[in-house]
Amino acid sequence: MSESDPHIHVQSDLGADAAARNKIASMFGLASDLPSVVTTGCELRVPRAMTSPLPARVTCLACREHAHRQHLRSAEQLERLSRTPGMNVSSAQAQQAADRHRDLAARFSGIDT
Repeated sequence: MSESDPHIHVQSDLGADAAARNKIASMFGLASDLPSVVTTGCELRVPRAMTSPLPARVTCLACREHAHRQHLRSAEQLERLSRTPGMNVSSAQAQQAADRHRDLAARFSGIDT
């Protein structure tokens, strides 16, 4: 972990651990502690406080590129899964979620949508 790193990073899992924790907390009223140090998209280990899921706040170029790729991958997976028989998600809901991921991908890459 670099103590002098001034950049804001994105978590390598794009904050999925926090989302899962919040879901469990809302369902059961229990919440575990999140780790104080996380791995980033650029493969550094930094304090969680030095990360953000918001494109406008992430200043590490490698993390921005990582988030761009991950959000595009998530959009593709959502669309593919929505075509799976027996899924409990409508194609319209899946498309909305995929569109949100594509919008985030564009924002991380700096492309205006």
